Amino acid sequence: MKKLVVKVNLHDDRDRSKAMQVVSGFGGIGSLSMDSKDNKLTVSGDFDPVKVVNKLRKSWHTEIVSVGAAKEDDGKKDDQVANLVKAYEAYYSSPVTYYCVPPEETPNCVIC
Repeated sequence: MKKLVVKVNLHDDRDRSKAMQVVSGFGGIGSLSMDSKDNKLTVSGDFDPVKVVNKLRKSWHTEIVSVGAAKEDDGKKDDQVANLVKAYEAYYSSPVTYYCVPPEETPNCVIC
C-alpha cells in the first residue's frame, strides 16, 4: 500500500473532476481524495506513483508533495467490516430449505 500526495494546478470544478477521473482509471487505486482549498490530490492503494504523476503532468502542472507507505489502521477497519458482516448475516439469516420430490410414476399405457 502506497500513499501519494500531489499538488495539481486546477482551475475549476471541471478540471478537478477530470483529474479524479484520470487517476481513478488506474488499477489498484484504493482511495482517492481531493482537497480543493490546497489543490492537493491524495491517492492510496497498490499502484505505480510514477505512472499516476506522469499521466497528470500531461494535462496539468503537477508537483509531488509526498510519496510513501500508507499508514495501516492496525486492522481496526477490517474488524469493523467483519463485525458488520456478522451482524448482517445474523439479522438476515435465510433458512436452508430442502425439497424431496418423489419420482414420477408412469402409468401402464396400452395403445390398442
